[in-house]
Amino acid sequence: MIQGFKEFITKGNVIDLAVAVVIGGAFTAIVNAVVSAIITPLVGLFFQADKAGNVGWTVIGLYGQEVTFPIGELISAFISFIAVAIVVYFVFVVPMNKYKERQAAKNPAVEEETLPTEQELLIEIRDALRRHNADD
Repeated sequence: MIQGFKEFITKGNVIDLAVAVVIGGAFTAIVNAVVSAIITPLVGLFFQADKAGNVGWTVIGLYGQEVTFPIGELISAFISFIAVAIVVYFVFVVPMNKYKERQAAKNPAVEEETLPTEQELLIEIRDALRRHNADD
């Protein structure tokens, strides 16, 4: 029973699901804090922030209202995604791949006999028909 659970946990699909959950949940608060404390102020150095704290370009609309394109939020979201992806890759994916490589080295897979391709089968049939016709 323990062996079956171990095989279930080490399957790629379970690990992929765990990584997705981690990306979606566990690091959200940390990444949001880093973005709001570091990234947003850095972006603010290059773009002017409007009254609502959005960073981006302000344009006067057709009716005289100010419209801000919040490019800072887009940049922050992109950087957040990259930061989370890097952390998850180096903390979860790389160690799991190394673990799988070690397991594969301990238990080398038996090579399966490769079946001939459709083209190879057709060539064999053609050659057999030629031999059969030559014998007649």
